[in-house]
Amino acid sequence: MKKSILTVMICAGLMTSCGKEFLETTPLGVGNQQSLSNKAGVNAVLVGAYSLLDGVGSGFNFSSSVSNWIYGSVASDDAYKGSDVGDQSQITTIERYISQADIGAFNDKWVTIYDGVSRSNDALRLIAAATDMTDAEKAQASGEARFLRGWYHFEAKKMWNMVPYVNETVTDYINLPNDKDIWPEIEADFQYAIDNLSVTKAQAGRASKWTAKAMLAKSKMYQQDYTGAKPLLDDIVSNGPFALVNSFHENFRITTENNSESIFEVQMSVGDGGLGQNGSWGDNLNFPYGSAPGGCCGFFQPSQNLVNAFKTDAAGLPLLDTFNDVDVTNDEGLSSTDAFTPYTGTLDPRLDWTVGRRGLPFLNWGVHPGKNWIRDQTFGGPYTFKKFFAYSGENAGAESPRANANNYRAIRFADILLMRAEVAVEENDLATALKLVNQVRTRAANVVVMDASGKPAANYLVKPYPAFANKDYARKAVRFERRVELAMEGHRHFDLVRWGVADVVLNAYLAKESKKRTYLSGATFVKGKSEYFPIPQAQIDIMGSNVLKQNP
Repeated sequence: MKKSILTVMICAGLMTSCGKEFLETTPLGVGNQQSLSNKAGVNAVLVGAYSLLDGVGSGFNFSSSVSNWIYGSVASDDAYKGSDVGDQSQITTIERYISQADIGAFNDKWVTIYDGVSRSNDALRLIAAATDMTDAEKAQASGEARFLRGWYHFEAKKMWNMVPYVNETVTDYINLPNDKDIWPEIEADFQYAIDNLSVTKAQAGRASKWTAKAMLAKSKMYQQDYTGAKPLLDDIVSNGPFALVNSFHENFRITTENNSESIFEVQMSVGDGGLGQNGSWGDNLNFPYGSAPGGCCGFFQPSQNLVNAFKTDAAGLPLLDTFNDVDVTNDEGLSSTDAFTPYTGTLDPRLDWTVGRRGLPFLNWGVHPGKNWIRDQTFGGPYTFKKFFAYSGENAGAESPRANANNYRAIRFADILLMRAEVAVEENDLATALKLVNQVRTRAANVVVMDASGKPAANYLVKPYPAFANKDYARKAVRFERRVELAMEGHRHFDLVRWGVADVVLNAYLAKESKKRTYLSGATFVKGKSEYFPIPQAQIDIMGSNVLKQNP
C-alpha cells in the first residue's frame, strides 16, 4: 500500500489529538468526526496511521526513521554516525552513551510514535461511530488500528521501557504517567489483531493475521517469554505463506519487494507528489558522499567490527570468538588513486550486499572507489552503507536523488526463523536450532556479488554448521547469525539489550574500536543505565516530572 496523500486533515499528535468536541463550523478542508465517521473516512484515517510507519510526517525524518538506524545500529557495534565530526553531533552523544534528555532526536522520535498512536485511536473512535460498515468490515478495520497502536507502543517500549499507554478512551493528553509496564496492553492489541484480521492482506503494506502473530511473538521474545513465543513462531513457520527467497539480496531491491519472505514491509514510494518524503526519507542522510550516487550526506557508516564479523574459517563458519582479532583489509588513509588490494581471506557473501567497500562492485553503480565516496575517512571510517540502496534505473520518478522507493522490511521470514532458533536453544533443542540457523546460512551462499568479468568479487565461503556441541555454543551461533543476517537493519542494539549482554558486548567493542575512531575514547556502556534512552525532556516539561518519570 503506497502512501496516499489524504484529502482530509486528520487530527493527530501527542497532546494535540482531537478532543471529544468539534466546532460547529469546520474550516474548509478540515475533517470533523461526523464527516469521517463512515467507511471512506475510516480508511482515510487508517492510511494516515499507516503513513507514519516510516517515521516521516510529523515534521521530522532522520531522527524518527522506521529503520532505527540511529537507535538500533549506531547505538550498537554495527555502525558509526559517519559524516564528519560537526554534522548532527547529537548522534555522537547517542553513540557514546552520554546523550541527554534535551537533544532533539529523542523528542522527534517520541512525537512521531505517539502521533501514530493518536491516529490509530482516531480510527478506532470513527469505526465505533460509522453506520455504513458491516460488522466484518469494522472488525477488520479495528484489527488494523489495534495492530498499528500495538506497533507504535512497541517502538516506544523498546526505546524507553517505561512509557505511557494511550488508548481510544483517553481524553486527558496532558496527564499520561509512565508508572507501569505496558507489555500486557501491547500484547492485547496484537492478540485482538490476530483474532480479527484476515489471513491475507487487502493491499501490500497492510497488516494481516500473520503480521500480528509475528509481532506478538516478538513482544514475547523481548520479555524472554519463550514458552509464549514458541507456538506463534511455529505457526508462522509451519502454516504461514512465507519462505526464504533464493537470494539474500532480493530482500533489499525495489524490483523484488513484498516477496515471499516479507511478513511486514513499510511501503516507500517516489514520484507520488510527496516531494520525496514518502521515499525512505528517514534514511536520506545515509547515502555515500561526494561523487557517489545520491551525493550526500555520508552518514551511517558500517563499523570495522561489523565488517570483521563476516570473516569465515576454512570450513565456511563464523569466527565466533576471534572474528575481531584481525581486521578485514581496508583502504583507510589511502586516496582513491592509490593502489589497494581488497581482503583475500574467506568472507560471508552477505558482507558485500550489506557494506560498500573499496574495490568491490556497488550494485550497478560501478566499483566503489573508496575515499572519494567518504565524507571524512578519518572520522567515519572507510565503509559506506549499501543494504537499502537503489539500483540505477529502479528508482524512476524520484523527486530527489536521496528519495528512495526501496521498502523497509520490518519483519521478514529469516527474522522469524532465527527467533524460533533462539527458543530452541533455550529449550536445549539443539537439533531444531541447528536446522533453522542452517536454513539461513544455506540461503546466504546462493547468490554472491560478481565482478565485471562474471566471477565472484571476493573470496566467498559460507557453509552450514555441522553440529552444535552444546547449549552455550548454540546460543552464541544463533545470536551471531542474527547479527550478520540483520546487520544495519536497526535491530542490533535492541537485541543486545533484550539478551542482557549489551554492557559486555558493547564495552568490548568500544575498547578496540576507540583506537580506530578516537571520538569513542572514554565511552562506556553502563549496565542499568544505558540500555534505554532518555525520555525527552520536552515531554516531561509538558506533563510534569511528577507524572512522566525520567529513566535512570
